[in-house]
Amino acid sequence: VLDENKLTQSEDLQKNFETLQIVDCKNCCIGAHEQLAVDDAKLGYAIKDKLQLSYVSNTAVQELMRCIRSQLDSLISGVTEKERTAIMTLGLAHSLSRYKLKFSHDKIDTMIIQAVCLLDELDKELNNYIMRTREWYGWHFPELGKIVTDNLQYIKTTHILGQRENAIKCDLSDILTEEVEERVKEAAETSMGSEISEYDAEHMQCLCVEILELHQYRSQLCDYLKTRMMALTSNLTVLVGDLIGARLISKAGSLTSLAKHPASTLLNSRCREGTVPCS
Repeated sequence: VLDENKLTQSEDLQKNFETLQIVDCKNCCIGAHEQLAVDDAKLGYAIKDKLQLSYVSNTAVQELMRCIRSQLDSLISGVTEKERTAIMTLGLAHSLSRYKLKFSHDKIDTMIIQAVCLLDELDKELNNYIMRTREWYGWHFPELGKIVTDNLQYIKTTHILGQRENAIKCDLSDILTEEVEERVKEAAETSMGSEISEYDAEHMQCLCVEILELHQYRSQLCDYLKTRMMALTSNLTVLVGDLIGARLISKAGSLTSLAKHPASTLLNSRCREGTVPCS
Protein backbone atom coordinates (compact mmCIF):
# COMPACT_ATOMS: atom_id res chain seq x y z
CA VAL A 1 0.00 0.00 0.00
CA LEU A 2 2.80 2.39 0.86
CA ASP A 3 4.84 1.45 -2.23
CA GLU A 4 1.91 2.27 -4.51
CA ASN A 5 1.51 5.67 -2.78
CA LYS A 6 -2.10 4.88 -1.89
CA LEU A 7 -1.35 6.18 1.59
CA THR A 8 0.92 9.11 2.24
CA GLN A 9 1.23 8.87 6.01
CA SER A 10 1.19 6.00 8.47
CA GLU A 11 -1.51 7.81 10.46
CA ASP A 12 -3.90 7.25 7.53
CA LEU A 13 -3.78 3.49 8.11
CA GLN A 14 -6.19 3.67 11.05
CA LYS A 15 -8.78 5.41 8.90
CA ASN A 16 -8.49 2.80 6.15
CA PHE A 17 -8.89 -0.14 8.55
CA GLU A 18 -11.32 1.42 10.99
CA THR A 19 -14.33 -0.81 10.22
CA LEU A 20 -14.93 -4.18 8.59
CA GLN A 21 -16.77 -2.57 5.68
CA ILE A 22 -13.77 -0.44 4.83
CA VAL A 23 -11.50 -3.47 4.98
CA ASP A 24 -13.79 -5.43 2.64
CA CYS A 25 -13.68 -2.61 0.11
CA LYS A 26 -9.92 -2.75 -0.16
CA ASN A 27 -8.67 -4.32 -3.35
CA CYS A 28 -5.25 -5.66 -2.43
CA CYS A 29 -3.25 -7.22 -5.21
CA ILE A 30 0.10 -8.85 -4.75
CA GLY A 31 2.62 -7.93 -7.40
CA ALA A 32 6.07 -9.21 -8.02
CA HIS A 33 7.56 -5.84 -7.18
CA GLU A 34 6.00 -5.61 -3.74
CA GLN A 35 7.73 -6.35 -0.43
CA LEU A 36 6.54 -8.49 2.45
CA ALA A 37 5.52 -6.39 5.45
CA VAL A 38 6.94 -7.91 8.64
CA ASP A 39 6.38 -6.62 12.15
CA ASP A 40 9.58 -8.14 13.55
CA ALA A 41 12.79 -7.21 11.74
CA LYS A 42 14.53 -10.40 12.93
CA LEU A 43 11.73 -12.51 11.48
CA GLY A 44 12.02 -10.61 8.22
CA TYR A 45 15.74 -11.26 8.08
CA ALA A 46 15.11 -14.98 8.59
CA ILE A 47 12.47 -15.01 5.82
CA LYS A 48 14.83 -13.24 3.46
CA ASP A 49 17.64 -15.63 4.29
CA LYS A 50 15.55 -18.80 3.90
CA LEU A 51 13.01 -17.86 1.20
CA GLN A 52 14.88 -15.12 -0.68
CA LEU A 53 11.98 -12.69 -0.26
CA SER A 54 12.44 -8.97 0.24
CA TYR A 55 10.74 -7.47 3.27
CA VAL A 56 10.03 -4.12 4.90
CA SER A 57 9.84 -3.45 8.63
CA ASN A 58 9.33 0.10 9.88
CA THR A 59 6.96 2.24 11.93
CA ALA A 60 4.36 2.23 9.17
CA VAL A 61 4.28 -1.56 9.14
CA GLN A 62 3.94 -1.64 12.90
CA GLU A 63 0.98 0.73 12.68
CA LEU A 64 -0.55 -1.51 10.02
CA MET A 65 -0.12 -4.55 12.27
CA ARG A 66 -1.84 -2.73 15.12
CA CYS A 67 -4.77 -1.97 12.85
CA ILE A 68 -5.01 -5.60 11.78
CA ARG A 69 -4.94 -6.78 15.37
CA SER A 70 -7.73 -4.37 16.26
CA GLN A 71 -9.96 -6.05 13.63
CA LEU A 72 -8.68 -9.58 14.20
CA ASP A 73 -12.03 -10.91 15.47
CA SER A 74 -13.73 -9.88 12.24
CA LEU A 75 -10.94 -10.98 9.93
CA ILE A 76 -10.53 -14.46 11.41
CA SER A 77 -13.68 -16.50 11.86
CA GLY A 78 -14.03 -19.25 14.43
CA VAL A 79 -11.75 -17.64 17.02
CA THR A 80 -13.40 -16.09 20.07
CA GLU A 81 -12.01 -13.15 21.95
CA LYS A 82 -11.15 -15.39 24.91
CA GLU A 83 -9.14 -17.75 22.70
CA ARG A 84 -7.37 -14.84 21.02
CA THR A 85 -6.46 -13.37 24.41
CA ALA A 86 -5.11 -16.73 25.56
CA ILE A 87 -2.99 -17.04 22.41
CA MET A 88 -1.61 -13.52 22.80
CA THR A 89 -0.87 -14.15 26.49
CA LEU A 90 0.99 -17.34 25.63
CA GLY A 91 2.99 -15.57 22.95
CA LEU A 92 3.89 -12.77 25.34
CA ALA A 93 4.98 -15.29 27.97
CA HIS A 94 7.20 -17.06 25.44
CA SER A 95 8.75 -13.77 24.36
CA LEU A 96 9.53 -12.75 27.94
CA SER A 97 10.96 -16.18 28.71
CA ARG A 98 13.20 -16.07 25.66
CA TYR A 99 14.40 -12.62 26.67
CA LYS A 100 15.22 -13.72 30.20
CA LEU A 101 17.04 -16.83 29.01
CA LYS A 102 19.00 -14.82 26.49
CA PHE A 103 19.80 -12.19 29.10
CA SER A 104 21.31 -14.75 31.50
CA HIS A 105 22.82 -17.09 28.91
CA ASP A 106 26.44 -18.13 29.55
CA LYS A 107 26.61 -15.92 32.61
CA ILE A 108 29.53 -17.51 34.39
CA ASP A 109 29.57 -14.94 37.18
CA THR A 110 26.14 -16.23 38.23
CA MET A 111 27.68 -19.66 38.75
CA ILE A 112 30.43 -18.07 40.84
CA ILE A 113 27.96 -16.15 42.99
CA GLN A 114 25.91 -19.28 43.63
CA ALA A 115 29.04 -21.31 44.42
CA VAL A 116 30.46 -18.83 46.93
CA CYS A 117 27.05 -18.48 48.64
CA LEU A 118 26.81 -22.26 48.89
CA LEU A 119 30.33 -22.36 50.28
CA ASP A 120 29.36 -19.93 53.04
CA GLU A 121 26.31 -22.04 53.87
CA LEU A 122 28.44 -25.18 54.02
CA ASP A 123 30.89 -23.50 56.38
CA LYS A 124 28.05 -22.58 58.72
CA GLU A 125 26.58 -26.07 58.61
CA LEU A 126 29.94 -27.72 59.16
CA ASN A 127 30.70 -25.46 62.10
CA ASN A 128 27.32 -26.24 63.69
CA TYR A 129 27.74 -29.98 63.19
CA ILE A 130 31.28 -30.00 64.55
CA MET A 131 30.34 -28.01 67.65
CA ARG A 132 27.40 -30.33 68.22
CA THR A 133 29.67 -33.37 67.93
CA ARG A 134 32.20 -31.90 70.34
CA GLU A 135 29.46 -31.18 72.87
CA TRP A 136 27.77 -34.54 72.37
CA TYR A 137 30.89 -36.71 72.48
CA GLY A 138 32.37 -34.51 75.21
CA TRP A 139 29.97 -36.02 77.71
CA HIS A 140 31.57 -39.40 77.06
CA PHE A 141 35.21 -38.41 76.44
CA PRO A 142 35.75 -34.77 77.55
CA GLU A 143 39.56 -35.03 77.56
CA LEU A 144 39.68 -35.66 73.79
CA GLY A 145 38.63 -32.09 72.96
CA LYS A 146 41.62 -30.64 74.82
CA ILE A 147 44.11 -33.06 73.29
CA VAL A 148 42.88 -32.89 69.66
CA THR A 149 42.19 -29.23 68.85
CA ASP A 150 41.85 -29.54 65.08
CA ASN A 151 38.20 -30.00 64.14
CA LEU A 152 38.74 -32.38 61.25
CA GLN A 153 41.13 -34.56 63.24
CA TYR A 154 38.65 -34.59 66.13
CA ILE A 155 35.82 -35.79 63.87
CA LYS A 156 37.97 -38.51 62.30
CA THR A 157 39.17 -39.67 65.72
CA THR A 158 35.63 -39.79 67.08
CA HIS A 159 34.46 -41.74 64.05
CA ILE A 160 37.15 -44.39 64.55
CA LEU A 161 36.89 -44.64 68.33
CA GLY A 162 33.17 -44.87 68.96
CA GLN A 163 33.30 -45.70 72.65
CA ARG A 164 36.44 -44.52 74.41
CA GLU A 165 37.20 -48.08 75.55
CA ASN A 166 38.15 -48.87 71.93
CA ALA A 167 41.06 -46.41 72.01
CA ILE A 168 43.54 -49.07 73.14
CA LYS A 169 43.00 -51.27 70.08
CA CYS A 170 42.41 -48.50 67.50
CA ASP A 171 45.15 -47.31 65.15
CA LEU A 172 45.11 -43.50 64.91
CA SER A 173 48.49 -43.08 63.24
CA ASP A 174 46.91 -41.92 59.96
CA ILE A 175 45.17 -39.05 61.76
CA LEU A 176 47.31 -38.05 64.74
CA THR A 177 51.00 -37.89 65.48
CA GLU A 178 52.54 -40.60 67.63
CA GLU A 179 52.73 -38.32 70.67
CA VAL A 180 49.12 -37.16 70.42
CA GLU A 181 47.91 -40.70 69.80
CA GLU A 182 49.62 -41.87 72.97
CA ARG A 183 48.03 -39.06 74.97
CA VAL A 184 44.58 -39.96 73.65
CA LYS A 185 44.96 -43.60 74.66
CA GLU A 186 46.20 -42.67 78.12
CA ALA A 187 43.32 -40.22 78.63
CA ALA A 188 40.79 -42.84 77.52
CA GLU A 189 41.88 -45.13 80.35
CA THR A 190 41.39 -42.49 83.05
CA SER A 191 38.54 -40.48 81.50
CA MET A 192 35.93 -38.99 83.85
CA GLY A 193 33.21 -38.95 81.16
CA SER A 194 29.87 -40.68 81.48
CA GLU A 195 29.16 -44.07 79.98
CA ILE A 196 27.20 -44.41 76.73
CA SER A 197 25.67 -47.40 74.99
CA GLU A 198 26.77 -48.86 71.69
CA TYR A 199 23.59 -47.47 70.13
CA ASP A 200 24.54 -43.93 71.21
CA ALA A 201 28.04 -44.35 69.83
CA GLU A 202 26.69 -45.49 66.45
CA HIS A 203 24.59 -42.34 66.11
CA MET A 204 27.61 -40.17 66.94
CA GLN A 205 29.62 -42.02 64.31
CA CYS A 206 26.85 -41.47 61.74
CA LEU A 207 27.04 -37.74 62.42
CA CYS A 208 30.80 -37.90 61.92
CA VAL A 209 30.28 -39.58 58.54
CA GLU A 210 27.94 -36.77 57.47
CA ILE A 211 30.50 -34.16 58.51
CA LEU A 212 33.29 -35.88 56.61
CA GLU A 213 31.16 -36.13 53.46
CA LEU A 214 30.23 -32.46 53.69
CA HIS A 215 33.88 -31.55 54.16
CA GLN A 216 34.81 -33.58 51.08
CA TYR A 217 32.14 -31.85 49.01
CA ARG A 218 33.36 -28.49 50.30
CA SER A 219 36.83 -29.30 48.96
CA GLN A 220 35.34 -30.16 45.57
CA LEU A 221 33.34 -26.93 45.59
CA CYS A 222 36.49 -24.93 46.34
CA ASP A 223 38.25 -26.53 43.37
CA TYR A 224 35.26 -25.76 41.15
CA LEU A 225 35.20 -22.14 42.34
CA LYS A 226 38.91 -21.72 41.69
CA THR A 227 38.57 -23.13 38.17
CA ARG A 228 35.65 -20.84 37.37
CA MET A 229 37.42 -17.79 38.75
CA MET A 230 40.54 -18.49 36.70
CA ALA A 231 38.40 -18.89 33.58
CA LEU A 232 36.36 -15.73 34.16
CA THR A 233 38.78 -13.28 35.78
CA SER A 234 42.29 -14.62 36.10
CA ASN A 235 43.80 -11.21 36.93
CA LEU A 236 41.51 -10.66 39.91
CA THR A 237 42.11 -14.24 41.10
CA VAL A 238 45.88 -13.82 41.03
CA LEU A 239 45.64 -10.41 42.70
CA VAL A 240 43.34 -11.15 45.67
CA GLY A 241 42.73 -14.90 45.53
CA ASP A 242 39.84 -16.95 44.24
CA LEU A 243 37.74 -16.85 47.42
CA ILE A 244 38.04 -13.10 48.08
CA GLY A 245 37.52 -12.36 44.39
CA ALA A 246 34.36 -14.47 44.35
CA ARG A 247 33.06 -12.70 47.45
CA LEU A 248 33.65 -9.31 45.81
CA ILE A 249 31.73 -10.41 42.71
CA SER A 250 28.91 -11.72 44.90
CA LYS A 251 28.83 -8.46 46.86
CA ALA A 252 28.69 -6.35 43.69
CA GLY A 253 26.10 -8.59 42.02
CA SER A 254 28.07 -9.31 38.85
CA LEU A 255 31.53 -8.91 37.39
CA THR A 256 30.36 -5.95 35.30
CA SER A 257 29.02 -4.17 38.39
CA LEU A 258 32.25 -4.88 40.23
CA ALA A 259 34.28 -3.30 37.41
CA LYS A 260 32.15 -0.14 37.65
CA HIS A 261 32.63 0.25 41.42
CA PRO A 262 35.14 2.89 42.60
CA ALA A 263 38.12 1.73 44.65
CA SER A 264 36.80 3.34 47.85
CA THR A 265 33.57 1.34 47.62
CA LEU A 266 35.51 -1.89 47.17
CA LEU A 267 37.70 -1.13 50.18
CA ASN A 268 34.71 -0.37 52.41
CA SER A 269 32.98 -3.53 51.23
CA ARG A 270 36.00 -5.68 51.96
CA CYS A 271 36.43 -4.11 55.38
CA ARG A 272 32.82 -4.82 56.31
CA GLU A 273 33.19 -8.40 55.17
CA GLY A 274 36.42 -8.79 57.13
CA THR A 275 38.49 -9.83 54.13
CA VAL A 276 41.17 -7.18 54.73
CA PRO A 277 42.18 -5.31 57.88
CA CYS A 278 40.80 -1.80 58.26
CA SER A 279 43.05 0.98 59.46
